This record gives sequence, C-alpha cells and structure tokens, in this order.
Amino acid sequence: MKKPTKLKDKKISRRTFLGRVLTTTSTAFVTVPRNVMSGRGHTTPSEKLNIAAIGAGGMGGYNIYHFAIMPDVNIVALCDVDLKSAADSFKHYPRAKIYRDFRKMLEKEKNIDAVVVSTPDHTHAVASMMAIKMGKHVYCEKPLSHSVYEARKLAEAIRESRVATQMGNQGHSSEGARLICEWIWDGALGPVREVHAWTERPDWPQGIGRPKETPPIPATLNWDLWLGPAPWRPYHPCYVPFKWHGWWDFGTGAIEMMSHVVDPVFWALKLGKTFSVEASSTMVNSETFPLASIVRYTFPQRGEMPPLKLTWYDGGLMPARPQELELERRMGNKEGGVLFVGDKATLMCGCFAESPRLIPEAKMREYRRPPKTIPRSIGHYREWVEACKTSKSTGSNFEYAGALTEMLLAGNIAIRTGEKLDWDGPNLKFTNSPKANEYIWREYRTGWTL
Repeated sequence: MKKPTKLKDKKISRRTFLGRVLTTTSTAFVTVPRNVMSGRGHTTPSEKLNIAAIGAGGMGGYNIYHFAIMPDVNIVALCDVDLKSAADSFKHYPRAKIYRDFRKMLEKEKNIDAVVVSTPDHTHAVASMMAIKMGKHVYCEKPLSHSVYEARKLAEAIRESRVATQMGNQGHSSEGARLICEWIWDGALGPVREVHAWTERPDWPQGIGRPKETPPIPATLNWDLWLGPAPWRPYHPCYVPFKWHGWWDFGTGAIEMMSHVVDPVFWALKLGKTFSVEASSTMVNSETFPLASIVRYTFPQRGEMPPLKLTWYDGGLMPARPQELELERRMGNKEGGVLFVGDKATLMCGCFAESPRLIPEAKMREYRRPPKTIPRSIGHYREWVEACKTSKSTGSNFEYAGALTEMLLAGNIAIRTGEKLDWDGPNLKFTNSPKANEYIWREYRTGWTL
C-alpha cells in the first residue's frame, strides 16, 4: 500500500514529527503477527479489527493509513462530508463502504468494531459519543472536544462502557514523555514551581471578520453536514479546508496545541481539575481567535508537589530565554516547546516531548539517570488496537485526555471573557463568573445530540 502524500491542509513539520514518533516507538505494529509466528501464516477475518473512519481527508487520511498497514486491521467504511478532500482515501481503500453522514454509517454498518474520528473540532464529541453509546471503540483526534462540557461527558461515558479510547496526541506515547516524568519524579529538577510552554501556531487566519460574500457551495461538499452541531452560517472558503481552526464556532485556536505541548507537563506534574486561569490577548472580534495570546494557569499544591504557575504563549510570543541555555541552541523545536523550571535545574524539550534535556548540557552530562520505571509504549496507534482487542488501557484514554482537554479549553474561556477565573473541576463550573459558565457548553443545531 502506498503511503498518502503530504497532506494539503497540514504543515509537513508535524507530519515529519509523527513519522519520527512512529519510527521510534511504534515499530512493533508492523512486525509479523503472533498467528504467523505460530505457523498459521495469515490473520483470519475473525481476528481482524474492523475500523471505520469519520473524516477521511487531511489528518483523517494520515490516521487511516497508520491503522491500515497493520495486518490485523480492516478498513471497512469511510465517511467524509467533502468528497474532494477524501478522494485519496477513497482511492486507497476501494473495498471500504463510502458515506457522507456518520450517523447513517454507524446505524447501517453492523460489522464496525471501532471508529477513528478526524473531523474538525466542533464534531469530535458528537461523533465519538454516538460510537461509544453503540459500543464501538474510539480513536479521536486532538483536542478531544470543542467544549469543556463535551470533554467531561466523554470521560464519564467511557467509565460506564467497555470500549477502548485514545486521543490523537501522539507524543504521549513517546520516549521523551516518559523520560520527562521519570526525571522529574526522580528529583532531577527539585520542586518545580514554574513552567513555560509555547507554540508557533496559529498557521491559519485569525483576527478576521465574518465574510459578507456568499459564494456557491462546491458540488463535492455537503455544507449542512460539515456544520454538524455548530450554528448555521452560509458557506465560504474562509472556513474550509483547515482554516476552520481559527473560528470560535468550529475550532479551538492555537491553544489546541496544548494537547501536544503541555501533555508532558500535565502528566509529569500531576495537574488536576482545580486551578485559576487568566489571559491577555490581541482579541480583535468575537468571530475568530486572537492573533496571539498568553494564558496563565495557577495550580494548588498536589501532594508533595508545590503550587505551580504554568504560562502558555502562542502567536509568536515566547518566554524569556533561560540564562543557562547555550547561545547556539534554539529553544524547543519548530512547533514549540516547554521549560520546566525547578529549584535545582531547568529541563527543556520541544513540542511532542521531543529531545528532553537538562540545561545547560553540562548538567545533563552530570545527571545519573534513574531506572526506566514507566512501561514503554508499543506505539500510539498500536496501543489503541491492542486495547480494542484485549480491554487493556491506553495512555491517552478519554478519561486522561478529557481532563487535559478541560484544562486547555478553560484557557480559551479566559481569553474570551478577559477575566481571572477560578475553575472548580469536580463541580464543572467557574466559581466566580456567571459569564464564563455560559461558555462551558453550547446548544446544538436541531438533529444533533451528545
């Protein structure tokens, strides 16, 4: 099978990273399966996982490929509202049934075991929830949802079901994420009281107004289905493809990258559901996200870990360069990075937990690394397939991913309100702002439900 070419609606730097993650942590899933080793020579149809894709173009095509190359997976159905965007996937998997409406696909195709959701953010939750309620395993792209309420309901749903779930923050399965946790838990940094994280995003338009023109809808696009649960508005090419990221109604803005960048912070520092958050930004209007923002979270003490100040930067904004970082070294990587500032040392990594190092490098060379205590991943995609078959858990299951998503989306609400907000996660509310609570969830259009 030929690997899909570079996706038109994503930057190649992200694709390159994901390829590296798959190469270094996921090679197990392309080896010969156990039944071949035992002499049977092939995987029988009954042993294969039947996967359907909801969203088959763009990132969907990339995700589908990495499941399709597994010898114990069948791609049985593909659903996409945009026939042009999904054309390559339709060509690559000619035996798969083709649908435009995922609701009809799930109702009609009784042989589906699992679904891969790679739609725009505003449809993540409704597609994932329908599959969960029907007993299907779900892999959903990041961020898990468009609203805080959706993230919470998805996390609750899997506690009451037996389905396997995984969010598409592939760096969670990397070696770097595990090293960061092990070093911090070993005391390499001492108490960590301050973290700075950043991304180069957005690389889509933000700070623009709603268009006045109403061009015709392309014949290949079902615009009503693309809108899904979001409020109705006329079609315009400023929304699709890919540019939907910058609109409040459809995307989650640059802060969506916290799913990748801040994931090792959330894991290593055991961040919880109680915190305060405030933001400053270049907010231009109520239609699109700001050109740039700084979001400041404050977390209380967690066990023996001291209170933490986590600062997020996007739109080209960056934290101050650490004095101990060598002049010739860049901060993070092209996608972003993290600085963990401890009482004893500072740790730096790139986006996706890439290349973690104590700084300066001399301190890294002096550090005696602890034993590897966290089980290593067989690969982000493979983890989920194995979980579908064995009821094992995954690293970024919806309970973990839901809590991470709630945190980052609370930051968007702080951007939107301009207020300092106190988040009471256990009770799913801000304790000091009725205005902010209005953004925890939103009404769906008729015909759509969680």
